[in-house]
Amino acid sequence: MSTYPISSRQIDYHLFVANRIKTQGEYSMIAVANICIFCGSSNAVSQDYLDYASKMGRLCANARVTVIYGGGSIGLMGALADAAMGAGGTVIGVIPDFLNKKDVAHSGISEMVITSDIHQRKAKMAEFADAFVVLPGSIGTLEEMFEVIAWKQLKRFDKPIILANVNDYWAPALALLDHMVCESFLSQQHRNLIHVVDHIDAVLPALGVRPVS
Repeated sequence: MSTYPISSRQIDYHLFVANRIKTQGEYSMIAVANICIFCGSSNAVSQDYLDYASKMGRLCANARVTVIYGGGSIGLMGALADAAMGAGGTVIGVIPDFLNKKDVAHSGISEMVITSDIHQRKAKMAEFADAFVVLPGSIGTLEEMFEVIAWKQLKRFDKPIILANVNDYWAPALALLDHMVCESFLSQQHRNLIHVVDHIDAVLPALGVRPVS
């Protein structure tokens, strides 16, 4: 695994991944090259949620899609990265320096980008990504999800955001958004900035990505 501070090396990951795929004669099959996946880092959750993350990692690897994620080795983060790497995929972690020093960073992924703080981490993940996928998680995942929705609402980018509502996990958050619409704090147009799927198998098709044969 290569590890480096973001200030010392700048890589255009869109070009990096596109060139890698193009040389394999598979470029035309891929609509999205890099997916940023937000998810939880707790090991105390049901095995079902860890399995969902593992499946997401395998699906990305099979589709030759690079996983951009928070760089952790535990919880859904670890399950996602382990599965993607185990299936021959490419995984790039982005982690702030203070978390890297706490020995929670994954040591077995393709590359690790170390940022100065949480804010730079989120900005770099958004910069590298062609699309966002939100798996179950806690406060950090909620914050990441709502921030990219806000950025899209403010037209900072026009990248798709997929919410994987497995086990109806995100139903309360979706109900809150609907309540915001009912109370006229949020427009239906902005409510529709996220695309909700109920199964992990539906995530990549929603992004126009299919497995590479």
